[in-house]
Amino acid sequence: MADRRPYPSDLSDARWELIEPVLAAWRYERHGRALGFGRPAELDLREIMNAILYVDRTGVQWRYLPHDFPHWNSVYGYFAKWQADGIFAQLNGLLRELVREQEGRSTEPSACVIDAQSVKTSTSVPAASQGTDNAKKIVGRKRSIVTDTLGLLLAVLVTAASVQDSNTGTRLLDQVAANHPTIHKTWVDGGYRKHFVEHAATLGIDMEISARTSGNRGFIPIPKRWAVERTYGWLMLHRRLARDYETHPHRSEAMIHLEMTDLMSRRLTGETTISWRDPTSADQRLISG
Repeated sequence: MADRRPYPSDLSDARWELIEPVLAAWRYERHGRALGFGRPAELDLREIMNAILYVDRTGVQWRYLPHDFPHWNSVYGYFAKWQADGIFAQLNGLLRELVREQEGRSTEPSACVIDAQSVKTSTSVPAASQGTDNAKKIVGRKRSIVTDTLGLLLAVLVTAASVQDSNTGTRLLDQVAANHPTIHKTWVDGGYRKHFVEHAATLGIDMEISARTSGNRGFIPIPKRWAVERTYGWLMLHRRLARDYETHPHRSEAMIHLEMTDLMSRRLTGETTISWRDPTSADQRLISG
């Protein structure tokens, strides 16, 4: 890492060891074969990832990156390339398998949970990629995710908020069935329609609708579905995801993969996510680390 004061979002040595092989392989594929034919890569991949994590965690605009990081234009360029090449999704999949092994589970899940969340957008988001979620009175985009029963991300799709849950769910379930053929059970909420249940059956997946008990008020965890609700809570710890700031929906999906990569790497190394809830111990960890 460059000689500068660390930020709370920076990768520790242990977390970098988990991520570095994937990024090094990517760099070799893009640049290694061309050694001697062009300018060698100069930017530190760890510093690039630290800068991207800083944006994800703090919510700042790319142009507002602190000057002790590489130039914001270079950082965003790497973010765009890694998104296009599927690096964030690859990291998410690799770390998910490691976390499941750490928890004593099989690397591939047998069940999943599907849910959707509508969020407001910033002024930088094109109107064509937005919509209105009439049920929640939100103008913006919808994040539809699939997690395993530990709350770890299996798939994500960002659309206009006006798109029906069943439509996004169908696309996600097709993706999950193709990438995770061991899945035979899924839980959804009451917003998913009958034709979605029928589509799941054609894929060999048993779908169960977990609805809230009528008459109850306030937040009450729903069996099985609480895992995906917790995942949305994890996302909200990253200010870049408090609303959708990305011009392109696929960049929003990359930010969600990035957040899960951050969370799972901390989980694997026994590090906690620093938050406002415990500022004293957070400062102590920074000093000791």
